[in-house]
Amino acid sequence: MSLTLHLAGDADADALLASTPLALLIGMLLDQQIPMEVAFAGPRKLDERLDGGLDVHTIAEMDEDAFLAICATPPAVHRFPGSMGKRVQDLCRFVVEHYDGDTTAVWTEGDPNGKEVLKRLKALPGYGDQKARIFLALLGKQIGVEVPGWRDAAGAYGEDGSRRSIADVVDDQTLAEVREFKKAAKAAAKAAKA
Repeated sequence: MSLTLHLAGDADADALLASTPLALLIGMLLDQQIPMEVAFAGPRKLDERLDGGLDVHTIAEMDEDAFLAICATPPAVHRFPGSMGKRVQDLCRFVVEHYDGDTTAVWTEGDPNGKEVLKRLKALPGYGDQKARIFLALLGKQIGVEVPGWRDAAGAYGEDGSRRSIADVVDDQTLAEVREFKKAAKAAAKAAKA
């Protein structure tokens, strides 16, 4: 059975995310300061624009200015195509250097547990603690990556039935629920500051 995702809300973009681990890793990287589904549609834009499609070696070895121009081509891959394009390229270079270009090795190499996968994700360029925990939850909840202890390592994002992040989005309804959760969390944080 093939994997079905509903992260970008676009059939072609979601199919790429489901079939290409690098697309998923890049989509998560792009998921900041723009709507979640726009971030996860970014890899499809790159796939369409790059000769040979979305390939970690191609991106890592590309001239930086040429790659950033591809990221900035309308519609841009991100609202900040320069800085985020650089992060995408840094991410690909890291995967090539540390995992021989095998994206899945980040979460499979050496039979790791959840704490180790979280540590590896946090070491990726552009991935902080929260992004790493969300991506670990996404791997466990939707991709079927069953490393021992992943739920604990993902923290609240790993909770079954939660609606906190992109890891919980499986359709339009859950997308709306995640948006509502984020809106309420922002309002609570703003009220706490006041």
